[in-house]
Amino acid sequence: MEEHNKSFDKLIIKQRENDIEENDVRDILALDYAALKEKGYNLVNQLVGYVMSGDPTYITSFNNARSIIMKVERDELLEELISTYIKTKFE
Repeated sequence: MEEHNKSFDKLIIKQRENDIEENDVRDILALDYAALKEKGYNLVNQLVGYVMSGDPTYITSFNNARSIIMKVERDELLEELISTYIKTKFE
């Protein structure tokens, strides 16, 4: 049953990947989060490494997460992360 769920999840990810527009930063972060989590990576460490260095190898290529995150500029990722943090913590 769990194998079926993984296949379904991959189908949903693939469908969402096709629907993503270049500036849909939240969706891109969500897809990358899912890929990093499934592969057992620490999301914070990987995103910080990528944003600070620009080295795309910090992001797994699993489920095309690397090519997806490269659709947006790093400053846009940082802007989304910080604005979401501020909204959830201080508003």
